[in-house]
Parts: sequence; C-alpha cells; structure tokens
Amino acid sequence: MHGVNLQQSVRVMVVQNAPRLGDVAGNLAACVSQLDRAAAARSDLVVFPECALSGYMLSDEQSARNCADRIPGDITETLGAACRRMGMHCVVGMLETEGGTLYNTAVLIGPDGVIGRYRKSHIACIGVDRFTARGSESYEVFDTPVGRIGLQICYDWRFPEITRVLALEGAEMIIHPTNSPVPAREIAEYITRARAAENAVFFVTANRCGSESGTAFFGWSQIVDPLGRRVVEAGAEETVISAELDLRLARDKIIEPHQGGYNVALFEDRRPELYSRLVQSEP
Repeated sequence: MHGVNLQQSVRVMVVQNAPRLGDVAGNLAACVSQLDRAAAARSDLVVFPECALSGYMLSDEQSARNCADRIPGDITETLGAACRRMGMHCVVGMLETEGGTLYNTAVLIGPDGVIGRYRKSHIACIGVDRFTARGSESYEVFDTPVGRIGLQICYDWRFPEITRVLALEGAEMIIHPTNSPVPAREIAEYITRARAAENAVFFVTANRCGSESGTAFFGWSQIVDPLGRRVVEAGAEETVISAELDLRLARDKIIEPHQGGYNVALFEDRRPELYSRLVQSEP
C-alpha cells in the first residue's frame, strides 16, 4: 500500500517499565537503552507505555508542561536517531504541546524519523489527563515496513468504535500504550482479546508497572492475535515481552477458527445499515 514494502512477519517487543515521575531525561535515556536491547534481539517494532517519558501522576499543569515537547522536537529527534542507527520502529507515549495546548500522545517513529502521532481522544480526567486536551483528529492508519499500524491510548480501549474504524482503514496491528491502574485489572482480562477478535487484528498493549503518588499500576502487558489468543503476556514487574507476528493473519479477514470448520467473514457480514444508532451523540 502506498509503495511501502510490507513484511509478512515482524518481531514486536513490548517494554513494561516504571518511569520516574518528571524525569524526562532519565526516562528518555532508559528508552534508548531498551531500543539497544531490542536491536540485539532483532526486534522490528518496540512499544513503550503511555507517558513513558514523564510518568503519569503529575500533580499540576506546570509540571506536566515541563515534561512536554513538540512533535517533531528534541525527544523525537533522539528516538529517531536511535531507530535510524538500529534500523527499527518504536511507539512511545509522551506529553505533547502545540500552540499552548497539552496532549497525551503516542508517537510512531522509524529510521526516517516521525511517521505519525495519535492524541488521546477519550480522557478519564485522572493523573496528567486532568491537564490535557482531547485529541480530535481522525483515526489514522500508518503504513510502515513493519505493518499497518493504528494507535490508541489507555481509556480509549473502552470504546470499541476506535478499533473498528482503524480495522476498516486497514490496520493490522493496534498499538495501545497505557497506564492502567490496579482497579482496571479485571478489564484487561477480556478487553484486549475482544478488540482483537472483533476486528481480526493484533492488539498490542504496553502497560506500565510500579506506583506513583499512591497509585499502583498492574502491568500485564499483552500481545493478542487476530483470533483473540494471548501470544505472550507479562506479569506485574518490569520486564520485556516479545513475539513474532504473522501479519497475514490480520490481512485475511476471512478467518476459519478451527481446522475444517467454518469461515467467519467479519467485515463482509457486517450490517452497517442497522448500526446508525452508533453515530448518534445522545445516549
């Protein structure tokens, strides 16, 4: 698509870490170090959590702005240089400022620099999100040599419309950086699997672990395949997980769940003429 030479198989690494609150320089250096480690493991794509460079439980707007950067900017230039040196791609959660507005953003970076960004469009108003604006740009799929990638952040996973739109736009992988606290642990039991299976996409969620300002995060980062099977999952501590993904599973939307069974044509069998209620704003 669009002249990009797409791979059939990609190795994805998810970094589950506990960034130091407010220490952008230290967290950035840690991310670069993890990219070095990923390169040694021959990873194609590395995914970091939401707010991986700033931490999440920032107490005031000025502290949040002190951790933010423009895109492109110094932070993305540093990460882009690392990706260029190692010939890989990464997704990193960061705070972005533009025109005086603060956003909670996931940025996709490759060997040639910034490929695209996504600004969190659903805000739960906890932590740093108390000071950020909701993103309002259309959901976009980014064509890269390591697959067609859609982005969402944390609370966004509660809204199935996002993943469906991205899947209809051709996404093969949904990358989901998050800072999910312990009270949301039960949701992660099923929602990653549901979003993947509903749309025949890989769902890659990178959660942080540890605690900040009295809030504990549960980790349990996951890579889920287009049939809703967890390929690999993390525990509650700092770690990395990785898996080799066969993107052909996400490109063929006619899926046969069991050998010799039946075909499920997820997109062809939709009935959009019956779904108009979904686009009405009033509950």
